[in-house]
Amino acid sequence: MIIVMLGAPGAGKGTQAAAISEKYGLPHISTGDIFRSNIKNGTELGKKAKSYMDQGKLVPDELTVQLLLDRVAKEDCKEGYILDGFPRTIPQAEVLTQALAKDGQKVDFALNVDVPDENIVRRMSGRRSCPKCGASYHIEFIPPKKEGICDVCGTALIQREDDKPETVKNRLSVYHEQTQPLIAYYEKAGVLHTVDGTKDKDDVFADIASILG
Repeated sequence: MIIVMLGAPGAGKGTQAAAISEKYGLPHISTGDIFRSNIKNGTELGKKAKSYMDQGKLVPDELTVQLLLDRVAKEDCKEGYILDGFPRTIPQAEVLTQALAKDGQKVDFALNVDVPDENIVRRMSGRRSCPKCGASYHIEFIPPKKEGICDVCGTALIQREDDKPETVKNRLSVYHEQTQPLIAYYEKAGVLHTVDGTKDKDDVFADIASILG
């Protein structure tokens, strides 16, 4: 069972991927983790990826797919895996489809966690974190007891650059331009399933579990 998670940044696909991983015993694979572990272990592919990253360039699709295929060839992926954060573009999806086809495999489920932009801006721009102990809050959903102050250690909370409304809107426009076309790509392949990501996360997971069967 090969699953691709789709959805805008902040839609909660990472949370759902982790829940699927736990229930079905499938490894949850994020490209960020693959890059980090290859670079840390000084592998050939890791060195190549690092040379691009050190120059502030994007790692080319072919190399990203090579790193990914190297990871999914490991024993723990024999029964399948969940891809989170890859593919991000149509060319990446095409390279992945071709590489899987060589091994007689294909993506079985593309799960699209659908959340409107305005909900995502509200979700992400409400996040606050403690710079000292790392505790996380949300001004609307998980507010601290005292406004702007960490419950755990009393430090003033901060809003990460990533979570500022302008940054979130920029990330969403990149998503709509580059990644959203994957929804049509996987719909055409007959493997797309969309769930309502505005529901409570347990309800979203119940919907996903009924799709996966």
